[in-house]
Amino acid sequence: MREKKRLVKFEKEIAGLYEKALIRAPIHLAGGNEVKLAKLFREYETGDWIFTTHRSHYHWLMSGRCPDKLKNQIVKGHSMHIYEEKFFTSAIVGGHAPIALGVAMALKRKKSPNRVWCFMGDMAGETGIVHECIKYAKGHDLPIRFIIEDDGYSVRALTKETWGSSNAKVAKRYKYKRSYPHAGSGKYVMF
Repeated sequence: MREKKRLVKFEKEIAGLYEKALIRAPIHLAGGNEVKLAKLFREYETGDWIFTTHRSHYHWLMSGRCPDKLKNQIVKGHSMHIYEEKFFTSAIVGGHAPIALGVAMALKRKKSPNRVWCFMGDMAGETGIVHECIKYAKGHDLPIRFIIEDDGYSVRALTKETWGSSNAKVAKRYKYKRSYPHAGSGKYVMF
């Protein structure tokens, strides 16, 4: 699949820059979820909003944004805080969900044809604020899609051991095996 190769190539290039100490800030690489994202992004339309986490490189690329602009932001040390019009990231676990919800409410009130995509990890999917946002969005039929990217880990701990069974049944959830460890572990030690 061409999309997968493009995404993997980008992350390998970023990993290489990091290993050469050309990026002097934390990075959180993606990997292992390329095929699932390609399927999800078939429904993405230009003009939709994306709110995502510190692991956002693939979301940027899949939404058709410029790879060089992303690379420049990462090299400048903004890997966890990528931004552009209608694209926002947050390194605060679940912190972007209420903001995404507010944008979805505004889109509905304006009768906009666009919607909000709210990506998060499985740890964020277990937090109270995310559960409240999902329930509110469902109850008010807001144009927002919550996507939980479940790699089975909450930082370095197994999510199941940390949180028990999931309650976030309303959100779209997919599982994958990540290619890179959480920052600070394995080959990509940042300290």
